[in-house]
Amino acid sequence: MTRYVFKMPDLGEGTVEAEIVAWHVKVGEHVDEDQVMAEVMTEKAAVEVPAPVTGRVVSIAGGPGDMIRVGAELIVFETESAEAEPLPPAGETSRNDEPVPTPIPAPQAREPALAPAPSASAAVHVNEMVRKAGRVMASPASRRRAKEAGIDLAQVGGSGPGGRITRGDLEAALSGAVAPAAQATTATKRAAAPGLARRTGTEEVKVIGVRRVIANRMTDAKRNIPHFAYVEEVDVTELESLRQHLNGQLPKGAALLTYLPFLIAALARVLEDYPQCNAWFDTERNVVVRHRPLHAGVATQTPDGLKVPVVRHAEALALWELAEEIKRVSEIARSGKATKEDLSGSTITVTSLGKLGGIVSTPIINAPEMAIIGVNKAIDRPVVMNGAITVRRIMNLSSSFDHRFVDGYDAAAMIQALKDMLEHPATIFMAG
Repeated sequence: MTRYVFKMPDLGEGTVEAEIVAWHVKVGEHVDEDQVMAEVMTEKAAVEVPAPVTGRVVSIAGGPGDMIRVGAELIVFETESAEAEPLPPAGETSRNDEPVPTPIPAPQAREPALAPAPSASAAVHVNEMVRKAGRVMASPASRRRAKEAGIDLAQVGGSGPGGRITRGDLEAALSGAVAPAAQATTATKRAAAPGLARRTGTEEVKVIGVRRVIANRMTDAKRNIPHFAYVEEVDVTELESLRQHLNGQLPKGAALLTYLPFLIAALARVLEDYPQCNAWFDTERNVVVRHRPLHAGVATQTPDGLKVPVVRHAEALALWELAEEIKRVSEIARSGKATKEDLSGSTITVTSLGKLGGIVSTPIINAPEMAIIGVNKAIDRPVVMNGAITVRRIMNLSSSFDHRFVDGYDAAAMIQALKDMLEHPATIFMAG
């Protein structure tokens, strides 16, 4: 038998450590080469790490939420493969006193190539063993989605290695493929639950993975950036009329126009006169970097938390192209297919809660940016126009600016210019 030590790989971009998000194998378990054994996360991205060899797991380092340094022992296998060189125990060196290198295969992104599927009878046997042991193998994102949908993962058949529940398995369950017995059990529980029963107990949720990254970034942004908030109401009656007219002429399958494409198109025009709002603050060099192109961040709610995919060179996209690109980047963010490049490089962020937009919000700046524009809900309200009361469609813009570098006057002037364009939407498309 050969002892094979696999160390935390260098995931690039100057990464010195990575967080364990989830283990998909356990000590004593037989693992096939290329089988996903762990999910780890850096400050940049989440990565599924495949097994480098086929063998039995001897030991693993850390649990969910633990940080493991690059080059530190991650998992140890016992293998009969002649291709794997025997390695000395951790801390020992080779005969010439130089550290023994550990072969590190390239980690794979979220859609890894899995080991060959086991036979149908073997898969059923593994799934039965997993259920009897009361252990459900699924990623944190799958668990969260199942919990929100009220699905018992123990009733979902896993088609992945070792009975792991894949995204496809969960999608099938969400579409109504859950076993009737499970549905009946859920219905029984609901019927038996008394309406005014007293609830007791607490639940502890460890802050790991994407949620930890979000929490750290939000904390840093609030701690280091003095936010200046500015709220203005915008009469979008004419914009709504134009939007409805254009949507009525759309071909089948085309992305519907929301307010966001109009807003970003108007921003592209306005920011030419307010470059300090389309900028980054480079803390290391103590330099403000003003950007000529508009790379618009679109804050998107996903099963893993809030992500900001980027619409690049929005200033060069027509209205329909903006709508399609906003739809595309939002979908890849929600599905977990967005790459690090898709989620970085924005110069100003737009955030919207859609129908939940409320009246006013206080968005947190997406550092190192200087500003963020929040879109609130558009509603019909009575207003006074030309001395008479009339009904108009009103929407608030709730924005935040980095007050170190954007003065209150400039912030207000920029929003007023944006308001003027949105209230007279023809001006968005007029040549300067």
